[in-house]
Amino acid sequence: MTLLSRPFPAALTSVALAIATAAYASPAHADQFVEAADGAAIDCVLARGALTRIALIEDGFANVSKMASGFPYNDFEVTHEPVRGDIYVSVPLQYASAKVSFFATSSAGYVYKFTCRVEGEEASQLFVTNPALAKSQASEWEGAAVTRDEAAIRLIEAMASDGVLPGFRARAELSRPRHTDSLEVQQVAEYEGAELIGQAFTLRNLGPALVDLAGEREAPAGALAFAYGRNSLEPGESTQAFLVFTKGSWSKGRCGPGRLVLPDRSR
Repeated sequence: MTLLSRPFPAALTSVALAIATAAYASPAHADQFVEAADGAAIDCVLARGALTRIALIEDGFANVSKMASGFPYNDFEVTHEPVRGDIYVSVPLQYASAKVSFFATSSAGYVYKFTCRVEGEEASQLFVTNPALAKSQASEWEGAAVTRDEAAIRLIEAMASDGVLPGFRARAELSRPRHTDSLEVQQVAEYEGAELIGQAFTLRNLGPALVDLAGEREAPAGALAFAYGRNSLEPGESTQAFLVFTKGSWSKGRCGPGRLVLPDRSR
């Protein structure tokens, strides 16, 4: 396990985490948001008598396939915009069917089947993300480090600075506070990548004496790296701790959310 001796700044407030999660999960002001894998059927709502924009996150559409009804007055149109890779669906007011279906292939080679209901009345947007793309980005970010230990340290540094990491799923993980003598420990965040998982904890000194965090460091077995935001805590003070481990070690129960164990070194 890599122990980091240098302190890190406090980070990952609820506001900052919400911004990080939104940056990964969905664009601002998205009308609809769907997560879909290759070959998946996507259920959505299209506007009647108005345009619906469909966009792929971190990808773009390369081709669209649909059957023509043979009756121009009772058909819908799908227009491919090649610059951004978006598609626009236009359903006329006189369109008789309550549903629309077509296939679309992305630039990354993924195929999606759209089976959409025609219910909306105003122009809208649909954003589609594929978990496989995020995993690829996370793998690339993790692979940029020479060793896994270095990647773990980079993840701690990113968490400590409220970093939004490509392909990582950042979410709040407010666990019930746990106590080790005078020290209160609460998990507040988790970053999930391709192979690495990072967790952030808030530590509070509830006792009357100073707690020496640098005097001894313990973390769950299997942890790759661990760091405190401060080396010691005066009574009433708080800081953060950061823990990184692999997904394999978490699945085997060697370490996991809320299992951080810290000794009370008060004197």
